Amino acid sequence: VQLVESGGGLVQAGGSLRLSCAASGFIFDDYAFGWFRQAPGKEREFVAAISQSGGSTSYADSVKGRFTISRDNAKSMVYLQMDSLKPEDTAVYYCAADSSWKSIFEMREYDWWGQGTQVTVSS
Repeated sequence: VQLVESGGGLVQAGGSLRLSCAASGFIFDDYAFGWFRQAPGKEREFVAAISQSGGSTSYADSVKGRFTISRDNAKSMVYLQMDSLKPEDTAVYYCAADSSWKSIFEMREYDWWGQGTQVTVSS
């Protein structure tokens, strides 16, 4: 099983980034996916999630209206489009897979995690 994030980098405030998560080794369509982030000295927090079909999504209040999660089941890919980035969005972003949509807010319920990708937003 592998989840591999990419697309992180350094961007100025107000800019955009698109994170990608490539999944392999399991039945992609059977899993909901979440994006989490962890800033230095802070706990890991929920950012966004998408259901198995892609028909349901959920966002943290801090990113609602700025971030968009999507998935391509044919390519086994999950994406996080991040617009209007702020310095407080600076963190390592993680992709994770959960077999149940009901537990998407619970980090400990996720089955697999990627290694993370760094996003740095300069002011």
